[in-house]
Amino acid sequence: MSEKPTLTLYYREGCHLCETMLQALRGLQSRLVFELHTVDIDRDAGLRQRYDEWVPVLQGGEQEICHYHLDLPALEAFVDAARGGVSRQ
Repeated sequence: MSEKPTLTLYYREGCHLCETMLQALRGLQSRLVFELHTVDIDRDAGLRQRYDEWVPVLQGGEQEICHYHLDLPALEAFVDAARGGVSRQ
């Protein structure tokens, strides 16, 4: 059995797009089976500079999956690829 892919959501407090993406990801976690880490960019000057106007940004490793809005097909493709093409069903 393969291990769960790990995703990182770069966000900032008070961002409605960030909250929307976070809620959607939490709703998909049980179906797509992934770990989710959240990082508030405003707690790190380097991250704030890198992602300031791009949040929310969803990454898997060093690969950006999407930003601003959740791209479900891109997320599903990433999760499938991370599992070596093994189906979630």
